[in-house]
Amino acid sequence: MILNHLKNYTVVLASKSPRRQELLKGMGIPFVCLVKDTDEHYPEMPFDEVPAYLSLQKSLAFSDDELPDHYLLITADTVVVADQQILGKPKDRDEALRMLGMLSGKTHHVVTGVTVRSARKRKTFAVTSKVTFARLDPEEMDYYVDQYRPYDKAGAYGIQEWIGYVGITGLHGSFYNVMGLPTRRLYQTLKSF
Repeated sequence: MILNHLKNYTVVLASKSPRRQELLKGMGIPFVCLVKDTDEHYPEMPFDEVPAYLSLQKSLAFSDDELPDHYLLITADTVVVADQQILGKPKDRDEALRMLGMLSGKTHHVVTGVTVRSARKRKTFAVTSKVTFARLDPEEMDYYVDQYRPYDKAGAYGIQEWIGYVGITGLHGSFYNVMGLPTRRLYQTLKSF
């Protein structure tokens, strides 16, 4: 393992997201999952600060007593920002289709905030990627929502799914950030942690 100093820690990923789990595994980092439900409301603030704020709140949901000295906790939150609005996870089919309609033929931002925390140290950061969609036909949006049911994804889409293959015409920034974890920046943070 290249991050040898992590052998002194039990790395804990506080996320139910199978994509985040897949990405951390792909980084070659052994980890366990431990999830707490947290309030995902946020105060008035610039859109690009919301994911870092939420990732920190998810981290702070674990008390110091729940974080033994050998634990290294990773929390994350991803939002899609389009037309000066944060697009969270759609509640239903209609909302998913409305979100995809907002993204169709336009460029939007995907921001992921990450907090890395041990008993003695804490680091929070955010990474932004720009994603451009081709104009999507109503039939394409219907097909994607009905086949892939993207109700657990911010902005109602997963870049690694069918819609990403056929609908995305441009990406500026990290692909993995759009999936939910900015792996390069996380690696750099863990390297110096």
